[in-house]
Amino acid sequence: MQKSDLKQLALPDEPGVYRFLKGRQILYIGKAASLRDRVRSYFSADLSKTRGTHMEQMVESATSIAHDKTDSVLEALILEANLIKRHSPPYNAASKDNKSFNYVVITKEEFPRVLVVRGRDLYQGTSIGAAKYVFGPFPHGLQLQEAMKIVRRIFPFRDAKCTPCVEQRKSKRAVCRPCFNRQLGLCPGVCTGEVSKTEYGRIVKHICELFSGNFRGLKRSLAREMKERVKDEQFEQASVLRRQISSLEHIKDVSLIKAESRVSSGGGARIEAFDVAHTAGHETVAVMTVVHSGEKLTSGYRMFKIRMARNDDIAALTEALERRLTHSEWPLPRIFVVDGGRAQLRAAERVLKRAGLLVPVVGVVKDERHKPAGLIGERRAIEAFGSDILLANSEAHRFSITWHRRRMRTAMY
Repeated sequence: MQKSDLKQLALPDEPGVYRFLKGRQILYIGKAASLRDRVRSYFSADLSKTRGTHMEQMVESATSIAHDKTDSVLEALILEANLIKRHSPPYNAASKDNKSFNYVVITKEEFPRVLVVRGRDLYQGTSIGAAKYVFGPFPHGLQLQEAMKIVRRIFPFRDAKCTPCVEQRKSKRAVCRPCFNRQLGLCPGVCTGEVSKTEYGRIVKHICELFSGNFRGLKRSLAREMKERVKDEQFEQASVLRRQISSLEHIKDVSLIKAESRVSSGGGARIEAFDVAHTAGHETVAVMTVVHSGEKLTSGYRMFKIRMARNDDIAALTEALERRLTHSEWPLPRIFVVDGGRAQLRAAERVLKRAGLLVPVVGVVKDERHKPAGLIGERRAIEAFGSDILLANSEAHRFSITWHRRRMRTAMY
């Protein structure tokens, strides 16, 4: 497809889900706070840099775009996940390792927990227990976290930190201790015994309807329950149901809109961070970590065993960057991040200049405890992506230290 083809689509400036198609085959599914702005972003000149060459190939091979409007970004987020699960589009799978996707899991317990779980933990069953319902995959982890905050304000639920009162009683505790979220009104009282198994089951049922994408059916169900409570003169419970209906009809998903706007305006950039680790020049290693759209992209992490023998951080960083640039199959980042001050920043800029690249470099300056003390480099990049830069740098430091220590232990034996 070409940018000129967008004029025929009349995409609305409203939330919804879009699908890139090749004939009748669905290539890619995404969601947007503004369908018009989000789809336009796929036809920017720097698409390969911001989203990768596979996305550029997807757009070139697409023959049409279909879309569905939704009443809110939250509804679009949930619809996107359900459509990806149903159709398994090839370019959604190519964008991220399936095990890196996020899922909403409802556990199989007397008082089920509602959890956000990484695919790798779901497949391995790590610390989750039996799952009764699984919703997803959700490609955008940070946006899912924001969505869960919205859902929890409408339908308070039990999470991993809430111990049911019935379990606390088994330890002969005189008074059931409320969890922290109960004090905030985000747990309905599973921990204090204020909610029965039947009543909590209704809450879980509503959450399941919501994540199944059945918004209209959920509203009808809540309205029916409200009438029954009024008929039985249970006015307090009826008031809660009325508030839930109103909340669903006027979802305040400003946080999701901000997150989506950040992606569509170019905030969904790929950022690569580099760090060097050694012990007095022994077992010197360097690593590259990647943050994309505000999330760690662990499938893009790389390790470099430094070949030069001398104890020289600048030379080691230079070698790692030069070797990284030999991989033309890896998409270029919007920003390169280095751990250190002016010397490291200048070294990275020299490598990029020799390669003919104009990608900005940001240095993360550390204090005496090796904590971030400031960012140096291109001011606009720092202002736009400061938190992502720090996340990528933190991951690079953790990753390099872990690998170096492992090599040192191996060398000792």
